[in-house]
Amino acid sequence: PFRRRCVRICVDSWLPVGQCACFSADELPILRVHARIGQHQNLSSERMVHAMGKQEILAMLKQQQDYLSGEVISQQLGVSRAAVSKAVNSLRQDGYHIESATRKGYRLIASPDLLTEGEIRPWLRTERLGDPLICFQEVDSTNNYLKRESHNLPSGAVAVANCQTGGRGRLGRAFHSPKDKGIYLSVLLKPTVEPAQALNLTAYVAVAVCEGVERATGLRLDIKWTNDLLLAGKKVCGILTEMAIEGECGTLEYIVPGIGLNVNEVTADFPQNIQKIAGSLVMGVGKPVQRGPLVAEIVNSLDRMYAAWLTGKGDYLERYRAACITLGKEVQILRTGQAPRVAFAEDIDDHFGLIVRYPDGSRETVTSGEVTVRGL
Repeated sequence: PFRRRCVRICVDSWLPVGQCACFSADELPILRVHARIGQHQNLSSERMVHAMGKQEILAMLKQQQDYLSGEVISQQLGVSRAAVSKAVNSLRQDGYHIESATRKGYRLIASPDLLTEGEIRPWLRTERLGDPLICFQEVDSTNNYLKRESHNLPSGAVAVANCQTGGRGRLGRAFHSPKDKGIYLSVLLKPTVEPAQALNLTAYVAVAVCEGVERATGLRLDIKWTNDLLLAGKKVCGILTEMAIEGECGTLEYIVPGIGLNVNEVTADFPQNIQKIAGSLVMGVGKPVQRGPLVAEIVNSLDRMYAAWLTGKGDYLERYRAACITLGKEVQILRTGQAPRVAFAEDIDDHFGLIVRYPDGSRETVTSGEVTVRGL
């Protein structure tokens, strides 16, 4: 499980140019991120190695049901026993309950609810997404971060944050993103498709998030056309998909789907003006939800979704229709500069457009603007 690879790197603040170093597969995403975006300039060699060693030791403890000796850890990682002890103490400071016993070693008893690579990567089963996996304690917006770094990061990069200071929804609306409660996650995609082909990606993402949540928690979410996920009539998730198009030739540069998911919030955690309409997964589960495995299940589902979306395969349209609670309800069609129009939501077309019927009997497929569902 601890296959090691030899990679040639040039990180001028802590390795000489051309020097060859050996790192495990789990460490490579960290190196790639720091080498690409220049964050290594603020990390010393000792801090970098310490951080990577912590993640490897954590992974080893998670795979071991019984005690794991410090000697075995030391030999596996090629570090001193003192370094192992220091890393274990650091993990304890992070909130991990690690038991130690003379001549037995260390045993992981419980893990804190952290959004770190050590709490997410062990559960990932992906082919295209999650390399690198970039975890923030706080960021302005995971969408903004991936857009800023789109030229430095590969397709499939995932950014996840414990807190956002500038979370956004559709039409520039603020998205409440408190620390230690929710999941704020974005994915950088660089498909070679026409921009028009990307317009239905939000609907695919909605189905994938529903699948990930159900696999992790057993909860089945509803979809409110086109980008909101609801539980018991309350919004628990919003999806914002952004893209960039090259100005001269009109080719698609990248797509960034962003997901904001309320996980462990209680009513008092929400601003007063949204307390009646906002919900969270813990309200449905009845007990705290571990966010790390949940993130991994969502990314796993997004990975399968992306493969299906690229090839046009899968049953995502049928699943979207089945989960969409907008159908069969009276809706309001809101467009800038126009008076609201009342209509009846009849169906979802093959391109995920909403087919509505007006009181005069005429029909329209809504693909833009804002649709408000009455009664929700």
